[in-house]
Amino acid sequence: MAHTLTDEVRARRALPAPSMARAIRVSAGVTQERLAREVGVTRATVARWEASTRRPKGAHLERYAAVLAALQEALAA
Repeated sequence: MAHTLTDEVRARRALPAPSMARAIRVSAGVTQERLAREVGVTRATVARWEASTRRPKGAHLERYAAVLAALQEALAA
């Protein structure tokens, strides 16, 4: 996935706080492993994002934000 600086800034603004990201994932019944596969990272990476010890960057940031937004939409439906 090609990404631009503008896309990355938009994704960063759309990304929920780590605790909210975890709450969305858990509410949707999705494991860290499953989310990691969807985003293209390891389970440990997702755990670090949720613990706020690391932050997603580049294409992973965009994909993570998009997946979380889709899960949140599904939960609201």
